[in-house]
Amino acid sequence: MSQIDLADNTIAPDAQPAPYLPPLQRTAGQPEPVAANGGLSYMAFDRDGDAGTAEALKDALAEIAAGESQRVIEMIDNAPPGPIKTKWGIAFRDWNDCVAYIRQSNSIKVPPGGVALPLPYTVYERPSYSVVPSNTIWRDPARAETAAVLRKAEEGNRRRDLYFPQVLRDARRIGEYYPGLSPSSPECMDKLGLSLAHLESACTNIYDSAEVRSVFYPEIEKLLLEFFPDATDALVYNHDVFDKDYKGDRTEDQDALNPGVNARYANLVHNDLNDNSGRVRCRELLTRNLRNFGRKQSYTEAEADAKMSRRFMSINLAKPIETIEQFPFVLCAWPSFADQPYINNYRIYDDRVGETTRFTYRPGHEWYWFPRQKPTEVSMLKCYDSVTDGSVSRWSFHTACIDPNVPLDAPCRKNVVVRSFVFF
Repeated sequence: MSQIDLADNTIAPDAQPAPYLPPLQRTAGQPEPVAANGGLSYMAFDRDGDAGTAEALKDALAEIAAGESQRVIEMIDNAPPGPIKTKWGIAFRDWNDCVAYIRQSNSIKVPPGGVALPLPYTVYERPSYSVVPSNTIWRDPARAETAAVLRKAEEGNRRRDLYFPQVLRDARRIGEYYPGLSPSSPECMDKLGLSLAHLESACTNIYDSAEVRSVFYPEIEKLLLEFFPDATDALVYNHDVFDKDYKGDRTEDQDALNPGVNARYANLVHNDLNDNSGRVRCRELLTRNLRNFGRKQSYTEAEADAKMSRRFMSINLAKPIETIEQFPFVLCAWPSFADQPYINNYRIYDDRVGETTRFTYRPGHEWYWFPRQKPTEVSMLKCYDSVTDGSVSRWSFHTACIDPNVPLDAPCRKNVVVRSFVFF
């Protein structure tokens, strides 16, 4: 059955016109994702404008009831101390144990500018669900029992991750691994899904959301249009600030276009978008201006169709406010996982179901970092590319990590991360 057939069969005859349903456009040769409903977007299950959120909640509860996620947690908890043998390789529950293993190993070779360290991967090869904090289910007395079940499941999410030893290469030396390829080039983004740019920013206070939006957003849009000379438009649509040591007000206020200040870094190998959500997020921005912190968008459906009929990409860009010493941001190169299925994680809002992706470990994953990234250096990673013929990278996955060669109490990463779409 095709996506369109399934969509037609799941929408009541007297319903309003169906919401935008993205075609699942996998990369040529890519295996099917590990996803619910054969990878079909929850938009296909829209009921009265809920964008499929009711169906997603039902599936989340069914996944919990099946018990497989709890069995994986119990398997990890009941494993004897020390390394855990998995079908992917040796893993560890404890970061320190993984560091000790790396230091004792004679087979882990570190190139100049590189580092060997633990990276956290999921070991759960099934779709997962996360109900976002803003969802009204958490504050609805009539659904308190359901919320309690979901909260317990949320608390177990991290317990299905293990640390695997990996080697990071210095991204500034990409030309040594790929002769003739500059990390500061669009060719690098096309090939590997990551790049490095230079920016002298006039934004002086990343904790001031209004200043970030009025000063930094236009700077990044200009940078993107210069970095990709064939691009016709660039839209920065939101940002996050990361600083574990920040002492001020961290409060998030989406209505005021203020993301707050994150104290926790995303400590799991993941990507922010996938085949469905790359298109859905773009469409939401263009036609509904949904959760857009940047320039207001008011495209008609036909205008959005035309804009999205050409190539477009989602790029995340991260700029520190001081040289990074601890909690660096690390990126994985597309060629090393292009043939690997991604695992969907569904983020359930009140009005949409986002899709992010997770990946299991492979020893051949090609990881890069920018050691001691400076405030004038902007790391760039691709979260989505509409080109599916295999000629370019589709995305990079990424994570935060702890550098074992730097004291844990060294200044943590303080940076602003912006999300953008680039159109051609």
